[in-house]
Amino acid sequence: MTKQKVSFFWFRRDLRLEDNTGLFHALQSNFPVIPLFIFDEDILDNLPKNDARVSFIYNSIQKINTGLNTFGSSVLIKKGRTKEVWKSLLEEFDIQSVFFNKDYEPFAIKRDASICAALKENNIECFSFKDHVIFEEKEITKADGLPYTVYTPYKNKWLEKYHLSGSAPEYDSNAFQSNFAKNQFSFPELAAIGFERSAIKVQPHNLTKITNYKETRDFPALDSTSYLSPHLRFGTVSIRKLVNWANRKNQTFLSELIWREFFIQILFSFPNCVNHNFKAAYDGIQWRNNEDDFKRWCSGTTGYPIVDAGMRQLNETGYMHNRIRMVVASFLCKHLLINWQWGEAYFAEKLLDFELASNVGNWQWAAGTGCDAAPYFRVFNPEIQQKKFDEKGQYIRKWIPEFDFGYNEPMVDHAFARDRAISTYKAGIIK
Repeated sequence: MTKQKVSFFWFRRDLRLEDNTGLFHALQSNFPVIPLFIFDEDILDNLPKNDARVSFIYNSIQKINTGLNTFGSSVLIKKGRTKEVWKSLLEEFDIQSVFFNKDYEPFAIKRDASICAALKENNIECFSFKDHVIFEEKEITKADGLPYTVYTPYKNKWLEKYHLSGSAPEYDSNAFQSNFAKNQFSFPELAAIGFERSAIKVQPHNLTKITNYKETRDFPALDSTSYLSPHLRFGTVSIRKLVNWANRKNQTFLSELIWREFFIQILFSFPNCVNHNFKAAYDGIQWRNNEDDFKRWCSGTTGYPIVDAGMRQLNETGYMHNRIRMVVASFLCKHLLINWQWGEAYFAEKLLDFELASNVGNWQWAAGTGCDAAPYFRVFNPEIQQKKFDEKGQYIRKWIPEFDFGYNEPMVDHAFARDRAISTYKAGIIK
C-alpha cells in the first residue's frame, strides 16, 4: 500500500495554532501537514510523576487538538527518545519535509542538529524558524559583531531595530487550515504517558493586571503581575503579539521582555555559563555549601519572613514574585554562601516558568558572578526589603500563617552574614 506523502510540523515550546511561524510555513508546503508532539523521555525521566509543567503541556496540546478537530485533523502524540521516535516515524510515513521553531538552549541545539542530520540522510528537508524571540542569535550585536554582555546597550540596539521594522510581523495560518492532513489520531490519557495530574495549576495570563506595572510590580501583596511567564516559556502565547502590545501600552513591561531575550542570547553565545560563572574571576569563591542551611532555605524556615514567604509560595504554587526571587537568591548566595547553582537547580525543579536562560542569568546576577550582574558587595537586607515592599506584612501572612504567633529567630545575623560574604568574595576573586 502506497503511503501518503506528508510534511510534519513538530510542536515543542510553541504550543498554539495562532501566530506560529513554523506552522505558518509548514502549511504552505506542497504536502498535507501532520502536527506532532513528542514527550521526550530524555527530559521526562528527570521529573516527578505529578510535575505541574507536564500537566500544563498536556492540557495545552489537548486544546490544540480540539482546535484541529474542527477541520478534520489532530495531533500525533509520541513518547520516547526523540531520535528513536523519528526513526519509527520514517518507517510509518512518507515524510517529505519537517518544520519546527528554533530552541536556543544547548541541549536543544544539539538534539535538533542530530535530528536534522538523520532526516537529511533520508532525503527529507528540514526547516527551522525564529518564533520564540523577536531577535535571535546574532541579530543584536555590537559594531564588531560580538554579543552584548551588558543589558542597557543591548536594549537600546534592540529597540532601535524593532522601531525600524515598525512592529514584529504576526503570522495568520487561518487561510491554510485546509492543508492539515485529515486524520484522527488517538489522544492518550496523561497516565499513558506515565504522569498524573498535578494539584498545582498554571494560572491564566491577564494583561489587565499590569496596567500600573511600573508603580506596582515590586509589591507582592498586590498580586499585580500578568502570570504570563509559563505561557511564554511553553509558547501558548505569541511573543510577537505580546511585544507589539507592550510597545503600545507598557514600556516598563516591554523592558522585562527584552531582558528575557538578552539572557537567551547570552546563553546561546556563552553556553558554558549554564555550569560555570560567566565571570571566571569569581571561580575562586569558597562557598560554604552547608546542606542543613540549604534545606532550611528550601523549606522556607530561615527566620527571615520575606525569604520564607517566597520559598513557601514557590513550593505550594510553582510561582514566586519577581522582587522576592531577587531577595531569596541573594540570601542563599550572600547570607548562606551557598553556590548559586544549588539555588538555580531548585528553581528549575519547582518553577512553572522555568526557562534555562533566565534562570541561570538571574541567579548569576544575584550571586554577582554573571554578566551585567549586581556587584558582589551588594547584599540585600531582607528586613529592609520587607519594610519597603511588604510593610504591612500582607504577603508574609498569606504564606506564613504562624507569623503573628511568635516567629523563628533568623538563622544568621544580617550584619555578620554581610561582612562574611563581602570578605569571602573579596578573598576569592582571581586577579
